Amino acid sequence: MNPETTSDKNIPAVDNELDIRGLCRTLWRGKQWIIGMAALFAVIALVVSYLVKQEWSAAAITDRPTVNALGGYYSQQQFLRNLDVRTLPAVSTEQPGIADEAYNEFIMQLAAYDTRRDFWLQSDYYKQRQEGDARADAALLDELINNVQFTPRDDKKVPNDGVKLTAETAADANHLLRQYVAFASHRAAQHLNEEIQGAWAARTTSMKAQVKRQEAVADAVYKRELNTIEQALKIADTQGISRTQTDTPAEQLPDSDLFLLGKPMLQARLEGLQASGPTYDLDYDQNRAMLSTLNVGPTLDEKFQTYRYLRTPEEPVKRDSPRRVFWLIMWGAMGALVGAGIALVRRPRN
Repeated sequence: MNPETTSDKNIPAVDNELDIRGLCRTLWRGKQWIIGMAALFAVIALVVSYLVKQEWSAAAITDRPTVNALGGYYSQQQFLRNLDVRTLPAVSTEQPGIADEAYNEFIMQLAAYDTRRDFWLQSDYYKQRQEGDARADAALLDELINNVQFTPRDDKKVPNDGVKLTAETAADANHLLRQYVAFASHRAAQHLNEEIQGAWAARTTSMKAQVKRQEAVADAVYKRELNTIEQALKIADTQGISRTQTDTPAEQLPDSDLFLLGKPMLQARLEGLQASGPTYDLDYDQNRAMLSTLNVGPTLDEKFQTYRYLRTPEEPVKRDSPRRVFWLIMWGAMGALVGAGIALVRRPRN
């Protein structure tokens, strides 16, 4: 038997084992480091939480306005729609409700980038934080624009439209959100009033053309009738017809046989036609009355409201950032880990 081989086989194998008991003893001996570092990191996190910029968010939920909120806009728009229905009956089935139309314009303005940008440019909140440096002010403006977040309605998840604004204090968040919603509504009202003015001018032009066309048609019919009677009177005078020569009613006689009515009757019809002038139907009178109303122009309401609140903005009670308790727990845990590492490094070695 080879002695070297025998000695190798008798050597016991040593496994890589973690000494849990020894580790716990080491950590317990270094508990001062663990507790101290955890407390130090927690204090630093607490101090930093008071120094960093705070963020508070106010939220609002909106829906389409009531008829009373629309004020004069509703009556003006309804007048134009009634005019369209009278001229084009098929149009009424294609148009959305007046309140829906106004609210859609409001939502468009509420979510628009230009609306958010113009709001911050005219707000004191932005002016007080300007530094005078173009690049820094542009970065600040871009941050403020992103602080206004619009959430559109989704029939499956979100039943109503919502908007959220983030500011440095709870009071600023509430105040600025109310101002922003009112600012978007005012811009929507301006656009809607401009649309009414344009539509009113277009309807006025169309009605003037229609009335002028009806007058031209009536005048052409009048001149044709006048010429027919004058020619028939000349023929009756030439042939010396002084009495009616036919039993057919005058309304049923063709124009070529009107001279058979005789000179006296034709002369009377000519004088009556000259005295009455052109004949207009009822539509002409209605169009004239409508044109008189259109010529006055629209009565615009500058302050009507294009929305209503389902959730009115209020001062938030919870801060978005910094979350102080979360910071204390997170940084305290990190400090404890650092302290544990120091305790392990400083453990006595055999």
